[in-house]
Amino acid sequence: MDLVIRDAEVIDGSGGPSYRADVAIDRGRIAAVVREGAAAGCQRPTGRRVLDAEGLALSPGFIDMHAHSDLALLRDPDHSAKAAQGVTLEVLGQDGLSYAPADDRTLAEVRRAITGWNGDGSDLDLDWRTVGEYLDRLDRGIAVNAAYLVPQGTVRMYAMGWEDRPATEADLDRMRQLVAEGLEQGAVGMSSGLTYTPGMYAPDAELTELCRVVARYGGYYCPHHRSYGAGALRAYEEMVALTREAGCALHLAHATMNFGVNKGRAPELLALLDRALDDGSDISLDTYPYTPGCTTLLALLPSWAQEGGPEAVLARLADAGTAERIRYDLEVTGSDGCHGVPVEWDTIEISGVSEPGLGAYVGRRVDGWDTARRLLTADRLGTTILQHVGHEENVRAIMRHRVHTGGSDGILQGAKPHPRAYGTFPEYLGRYVRDLGVLTLEECVAHLTSRPAARLRLPDRGRVKEGYVADLVLFDPATVAAGSTYANPRALPVGIPHVLIDGRFVIEDGRRTDVLAGRAIRRTPVS
Repeated sequence: MDLVIRDAEVIDGSGGPSYRADVAIDRGRIAAVVREGAAAGCQRPTGRRVLDAEGLALSPGFIDMHAHSDLALLRDPDHSAKAAQGVTLEVLGQDGLSYAPADDRTLAEVRRAITGWNGDGSDLDLDWRTVGEYLDRLDRGIAVNAAYLVPQGTVRMYAMGWEDRPATEADLDRMRQLVAEGLEQGAVGMSSGLTYTPGMYAPDAELTELCRVVARYGGYYCPHHRSYGAGALRAYEEMVALTREAGCALHLAHATMNFGVNKGRAPELLALLDRALDDGSDISLDTYPYTPGCTTLLALLPSWAQEGGPEAVLARLADAGTAERIRYDLEVTGSDGCHGVPVEWDTIEISGVSEPGLGAYVGRRVDGWDTARRLLTADRLGTTILQHVGHEENVRAIMRHRVHTGGSDGILQGAKPHPRAYGTFPEYLGRYVRDLGVLTLEECVAHLTSRPAARLRLPDRGRVKEGYVADLVLFDPATVAAGSTYANPRALPVGIPHVLIDGRFVIEDGRRTDVLAGRAIRRTPVS
C-alpha cells in the first residue's frame, strides 16, 4: 500500500454514524477500510507510509457545486483558496457565462462581461475555443479537480450576439448544437444566469428546448434563476415547471431567499420543492453559509441598459438622459438586474475594482447613483460588490433540506472578496455544525460529498469506500473553522491539516505542497 491512514474517525459521506478505522490507499484509490474491532484474523493494513490520524476526522473531499475558478485554476497553481478548505472538486461554467464554447468575437466579449468575476484573462493564453479544448487545458495539471457546465448565456452570445429578441429556428438549432457538442465533449450539464445578459433574454420555451438536449445526455440544468428578490418564489416555480416539461434534472444555484420581501420565507420555498420532489421531479440545490451575496456592480443595471454588450452599456452611461432612466429603474421601479427590488445603496459594498487607481473605493458602501455611475465608467464595468441583503433564518432553514449541497459561489477577484471564497466549507463544519448544531457532522459531510457526487453522476467519488478515488480530507472537528472574515477575506482556514487528491497530498501538515493532482472530470456517458 502507498499510504495507511491509521486510527481515523471516519465520516464516510453516507450520512450514517462515524466509526474508527484504518484506511489504506494504493495507486490513487481506497484499497481497504478496516474498522476498529474488525473480526479476528483481519490484519491491520500496512503501507510504505503510515499517517497517525488520532483525533482527526477523515471524510471524502468536499465538492464545491458553484465555483467561479474558471481562470483562477489556470492562473494560480497554488489555489489554496479552495485546496486549503478541503475542496477536491469544483464545478465551473456557472451562471450562464464562461469561456467555452466560443469563437474569437464571443471570447473577447465574454472576457469583458465577466472581468469582475475572473479578471480579463490578458495574463493567460486563452488558446481554447471548444468545451473539450478547455477541459484538455485543465488536464495539463491543476490544484483541484474541475467539472464544467455549458454556459447558456455564452451560447446565446455565440449564436445571436447581445440582442434582446426571440431566437429564430436557425438560432435555436445552432444553440442546440453548441450545447450538445459541449456535453459530448465532457460537460456535466448547462448553467444559466437569468438576471445576466444576454442569457436573461431567453424565454422559457427557448430554455426548455436546450434543457431537452441536456436531458438527452444525462446532464442537469443549473439556473441562476430570474429573481432572488421580489419574484423569487415565482422564479423557482418557473424553473421547476420548465425542467419537468423538458424531462431534465434541476440543480438550483445558490438557492437563497434574499432582500426584505423574503425575510422568513424559506419554508415556502422548501414546501414548493418538497411538492415537486414528491411528484417525481429530480431536484437538488446548493447554498453558501453566509447572508451577503456577491456579484458585479454592472449586474444591477436593467437588462435593456445592457443590450448590445459592454461598449453599448458604457455609451448609455455617458448619456445623461439614458443614465437618468437607468437610475429611475434602479431606485424607483426595481431593476430586473437587481431582482425587481429598488436598490438600497447602503447595502452595496465595493469588494474589488479592475483599475488600480480606484482602489480607494474598496470596502466602501455606495452612496448613490452618481457614485455608482462614475465607478462603472471609470472601471470599465469591472467592479465587484457585496450585497448585504440576506437573512440568517433563511440560510439555516435551506441548509437543512434533504437535497441541499454546498457551493461557495466564490469570486476570487478583487482586493476584498467575499469571505465565502476562502471559507465556505470550514464555515459549515465549524460554525453551523459544531457551534450552532444546525446539522450533525455526519449530515453535513454527506451534504458536501456524496450528495453532490450523486448529482454529478460520479460513481466512485464522494464516499470513503473501497474502490473509490482517494480524494480525502482530514480535519479536527474541535477546531476546524474559516479563517476568512469580511475584514480579512483571504485568510486560510484552521483545523484542516491534510487534503489528498488521487491519493496524493495537496495539503500536508497544513501547508500547500507543489502537487497538481487535479484534472477535468468529464460527464459520465449515459448507459
